[in-house]
Amino acid sequence: MTRQTLAAFVDRISFADRHSAGLTSFTPDRIKTELLSGLTVALALVPEAVAFSFVAGVHPLVGLYAAFMVGLITAVIGGRPGMISGATGALAVVMVSLVAAHGVQYLFATVILMGVFQVLAGVFRLGKFIRLVPHPVMLGFVNGLAIVIFTAQLTQFQITGPDGAKVWMTDWPLVTMLGLVALTMAIIWVMPKITAAIPAPLAGIAIVAALVIGFGIDVPRVGDLASIKGGLPLFHVPMVPVTLETLQIILPYALILAAIGLIESLLTLNLVGEVTRKRGGASQECIAQGLANTVTGFFGGMGGCAMIGQSMINVKSGGRTRLSGIAAALFLLGFILVGSSLIEQIPLAALVGVMFMVVVGTFAWQSLTILRRIPLTDALVMVLVTAVTVMSDLAIAVVVGVIVSALAYAWNNATRIRANTHVTAEGAKVYQIEGPLFFGSADGFAEIFHPEADPDEVVVDFMNSRVVDQSALQAVEAIAVKYEAVGKTLQLRHLSHDCHRLLNRAGQLIVDADDDPDYGLAVDYSIRTGMLNGGH
Repeated sequence: MTRQTLAAFVDRISFADRHSAGLTSFTPDRIKTELLSGLTVALALVPEAVAFSFVAGVHPLVGLYAAFMVGLITAVIGGRPGMISGATGALAVVMVSLVAAHGVQYLFATVILMGVFQVLAGVFRLGKFIRLVPHPVMLGFVNGLAIVIFTAQLTQFQITGPDGAKVWMTDWPLVTMLGLVALTMAIIWVMPKITAAIPAPLAGIAIVAALVIGFGIDVPRVGDLASIKGGLPLFHVPMVPVTLETLQIILPYALILAAIGLIESLLTLNLVGEVTRKRGGASQECIAQGLANTVTGFFGGMGGCAMIGQSMINVKSGGRTRLSGIAAALFLLGFILVGSSLIEQIPLAALVGVMFMVVVGTFAWQSLTILRRIPLTDALVMVLVTAVTVMSDLAIAVVVGVIVSALAYAWNNATRIRANTHVTAEGAKVYQIEGPLFFGSADGFAEIFHPEADPDEVVVDFMNSRVVDQSALQAVEAIAVKYEAVGKTLQLRHLSHDCHRLLNRAGQLIVDADDDPDYGLAVDYSIRTGMLNGGH
């Protein structure tokens, strides 16, 4: 196939992606950039996939096959061109107990069920709820993940001692390793100032590898982790009993893995979107991740999700379309099939240097300078999410951050409810309510009124308020009953039309106005002993 034919083929399959990325044509230079970005990512994927396989307690090829298949499928149909997916540590730490207790075949069955759940999440468009993640949680997420990526590289500074146990490097081996890491980082920093023809991370890996191999420098290499040589992944149905007991074993793991995988993938989707200036695609990404994991389970892979480190390497190297992700997956398969002997000679120091530069680029350094300028709650949420990500788990950290942010938001709005009062010429007292009325502010709303001391006619004006839920309607009903009990008239103004109907059914006097709001309030109601009962 000629270069012109290849360019025409890629132009046909990726028009939408080029258009959204601002690329008017797939030129030879663009193809070169995408392919080199994919090669760089593939090199960085190898030690990560092997390491996560060891964490999960499975053969390295199980992780490598997952990196290939999940990466390929999500690159083709995922929600964000340029994103890279593969085997990840966040999933591996959950898998280890399953593999230890029941074996790898149960892992494959779990990955298949995990993928089904993720596809359903995409079909029902649950990915849209990622927009509920506040910005402080996102900052905490990227900071925590940067720290996790950094600490994960420290294991490469360990060697096997005489007794077979892992010990930290000392003396010249440590100095040599640190020197090569620093050299790789320096090349990556300097290279863009010299030329953009070759991605800086790829240049760093190639130059340091050439030095190590050419001068025979004795440092740990990829082959010291494990052999990556293998054949094509083969289809097979997981060898587990098709029974209710099997479902009871794999179901909890599948749900947890599906949730963690989607949270990490969707947050990475947003992060890559900020770099590439693209939005949307959450539901499509859920379906892509689900299909990828389902297929991977049938081909002996450990499953996976989006990888923020490799995604950042890709976009920083110029990868902007699906071609870079596809190339990364195919290069990785090529390493497994025919290039293992060469890839196993690459020094780990070069790959550690690349990942350290990813850490530098991923950590939100500006978050350290704004901690004193943002609200205290936001600062605490940011630090909390970072700490939980490092000490526990990404999914738990995000859930904790969202819950704390939601509680803080509810509390702040609960304290905003207040009323301005005045007496009309006719002697009626008017309460002009300000602030949202919902479950958190219902008690504060009730404390505003003084039925015994108020005149015979009272008006409650909701022009500057918003009745949010059933608790709010119940609070309005309770105030109306109190005024009725002391023989006084209560008028309610500027409520939505559905609130009109509900409270009219309860026998309350509501004054219509042309500027009544028309927002909806979903309430199932029933009238019992003059009170409004319902559920929001």
